[in-house]
Amino acid sequence: MINTIQSAFVRLRHNRAFEFFVIAVIIISALEIGAKTYQLGPGAMTLTNYLDIFITVFFLFEIVVRFIAEENKKDFFKSGWNIFDTLVVAISLVPISESEMALLARLIRIFRVLRMISIIPELRILINSLLKALPRLGYVVLLMFIIFYIYAAVGSYLFKDINPVLWGNIAISMLTLFRVMTFEDWTDIQYETMDVYPMSWLYYMTFIFFTAFAFLNMVIGIVVGVMEEEHAKERNIGQPTMLELQEQIQSLSKQIKDLNRTKID
Repeated sequence: MINTIQSAFVRLRHNRAFEFFVIAVIIISALEIGAKTYQLGPGAMTLTNYLDIFITVFFLFEIVVRFIAEENKKDFFKSGWNIFDTLVVAISLVPISESEMALLARLIRIFRVLRMISIIPELRILINSLLKALPRLGYVVLLMFIIFYIYAAVGSYLFKDINPVLWGNIAISMLTLFRVMTFEDWTDIQYETMDVYPMSWLYYMTFIFFTAFAFLNMVIGIVVGVMEEEHAKERNIGQPTMLELQEQIQSLSKQIKDLNRTKID
């Protein structure tokens, strides 16, 4: 009986129609959350409340299906995405009412949209790539901070009297430089200082070259490299290694030799 139920849940879990229906429910959940940010009439509020109950119950059912379909139940909780989904669904069961947990329950329901990541493999690869790229990005970010700090100190000393709002101290100068790096009306800042220091354009050009071009391209290169590694791992899952192939070839060769000896005998 238990094996029959598990087999049925395994088939349901891997059913493409069921997967698309789960994605559709997640999208409906996102739309329902957005709808509640508007002023709705009594009928619409009643409809969204019933819809929220259906979504919560369906997500609970989907988690149960995935858990029962897992052959080794301990492996289910080895996945960070399964833990995340379980926590979101469990906290979503908290009824929304005028209680201390009402705000938490509403906020958790917003995070149900993130379940789209755990359902779609391509999105999981993107997030995993970003997380695995963080250690490699550490030194790049540190070097970028050093460049920011040096240029902010220079800018504060040179341009403080021109515009103390933008260059009053090193912290404000770093915010101004972030605005320059993101090209947010940075030419206005440049022309203002060029009225006093005509060669100050060199300050901005070199800073933009280091940050917007060099360092950001390094960040993109690292993330793309990690993504390629993740895609390669996904492609290699289930494929035999060279050692396993050699062992299979040796085993087949031995079987052929034994078969030939049997025929000779």
